[in-house]
Amino acid sequence: MTVRLSDVSSRAWEHPADRAALQALRRVPGFDLVLRKLFGLFTERSLRLITLGSAVEVGPDQYPQLHALYGEVLETLDAPRRWGLFVSQSPVVNAGAVGMDDPFIVLNSATVLLLDADQLRVVLAHEVGHIMSDHVLYKTMLRLMLEAGRYAGVLPLAGLPLFAVLAALLEWDRKAELSADRCALLATQRPDHVRASLLRLAGGVGDGADVDAFRAQARRYEEEGSALDSVIKTLALLGRSHPFPVQRVKELDRWIESGAYQAVLDGDYPRRQDDPEASTWQAWKDSARTYADGFRASADPLARWLRDTSAAAGERAGGALSWLRRRKGEVADPDEGGAATGGEDQDGAGGEDDPPEPRVVDIG
Repeated sequence: MTVRLSDVSSRAWEHPADRAALQALRRVPGFDLVLRKLFGLFTERSLRLITLGSAVEVGPDQYPQLHALYGEVLETLDAPRRWGLFVSQSPVVNAGAVGMDDPFIVLNSATVLLLDADQLRVVLAHEVGHIMSDHVLYKTMLRLMLEAGRYAGVLPLAGLPLFAVLAALLEWDRKAELSADRCALLATQRPDHVRASLLRLAGGVGDGADVDAFRAQARRYEEEGSALDSVIKTLALLGRSHPFPVQRVKELDRWIESGAYQAVLDGDYPRRQDDPEASTWQAWKDSARTYADGFRASADPLARWLRDTSAAAGERAGGALSWLRRRKGEVADPDEGGAATGGEDQDGAGGEDDPPEPRVVDIG
């Protein structure tokens, strides 16, 4: 039976890297200027009117099953209200939450055709997560910027630091998807349904697509390859609005294994009535802690090499420090009344200790 998460705060599912990336985004030079210029060109009212005129609005008499699934998601998350829901004609499997003060959700028609009811519930919960986490303002801005980029020469945005703002938005957008995936998991409370949805988005359609095999693929993607492969994986994400589906599956598995997911279902979660005005510094500390924990647990080849290298460097530094202390006589021998040890041999000939042997670290 699905557990209703009464008064649940978005802090229950927000990935710390999402919060930190948003804080960094707001500090990009020119960000406020671009925001003002962009929303001077487009208004939420115009976006809603365009959608109302070009898409199909979901309701009790239009897509009633989809309307019911949406209601179940809102009920489980104890959402403060019901936002508008539309289906738009598009052959691309996708969905999005759009708007500023009064957001709404748009599902592409291909999404409705390809996904089953359980997977549609996941998609709806994912978008509700974006709304409840206040992602929609910046996601709308990103979509408008990407569209406006086609006409950069004629729009009044030309000449502004668009590239820096766009790069920061894309970096944040990828982190925000991890938060929304967690929300989808909490709303459905069926991990395999979320994994199956990500499998579909990756191309796993028709008979023979297997969730367990996809999870194994996600583990191989993280663990196999060299340090150079890890760099290539990072570069491959530049310009993308979403992490790769296998990365999202692995992140969900990591969150479940941490026990945090079960803790929320057990009632141990922050409430909206207690939502604080979190400081930037606290957001950065939370993010740094998460990155550190993820780094220590990661099976990525580059992360393994960095861990091994840093450990070896620490051992070498410790050995060198001990050797220097012995040379300077800082380590006293209690049997000799405080005389230095290690600096002279038994005959007092003044023989020196050999410095510690350097260690060879195998990068491969």
